Amino acid sequence: MCTGTCSRCIAVTLYPLALISIICNIVLFFPNGEIKYAKDGHLTEEVKYMGGLIGGGVMVLLPALYIHLTGKQGCCGNRCGMFLSIAFAAVGVTGALYSLSVAALALKNGPLCKAIVIWSTPFKDSDPSYLTDDTWWGTCTEPKKIVQFNIGLFGTLLACSCLQAVLCAIQMINGLFGCLCGTCGGKSVI
Repeated sequence: MCTGTCSRCIAVTLYPLALISIICNIVLFFPNGEIKYAKDGHLTEEVKYMGGLIGGGVMVLLPALYIHLTGKQGCCGNRCGMFLSIAFAAVGVTGALYSLSVAALALKNGPLCKAIVIWSTPFKDSDPSYLTDDTWWGTCTEPKKIVQFNIGLFGTLLACSCLQAVLCAIQMINGLFGCLCGTCGGKSVI
């Protein structure tokens, strides 16, 4: 596979991952589909960091667009374009790592919820982890099923950001080959 075709494949794969990250982050602002928790400031701290919106979303979507344009003709258009794709892919890796770290931190600390009468993060620094012991999940009385909600969405963000980081790292290597070796020798049919 030539470097341009590889760039296009990577970009096309990054688009849905960035979209999923953005959607997950937006949904995290509305536990149980209600806006009252956002209005009252009862959101998990990591939701406000917007790792999925900024990191896994915008910081991956913009490089994906450029990477896609780099491979537009099936083979890399020029060496300069492939060199720039390395820089854009590095931005994508940075965004993916930001999203990954926010999601991992959110899963480690657990959700902000009403435990009996106080809003707190009851699972923060818990031993054993609440992730492996679901008997603790009943500690959170409001919002309902907030633990499952956070685990599902932050787990999805974690998986997406891992894939984004790997794909952007592959593009950095692909861009290096495209920069050093130039375009493909034969015509490629897409």
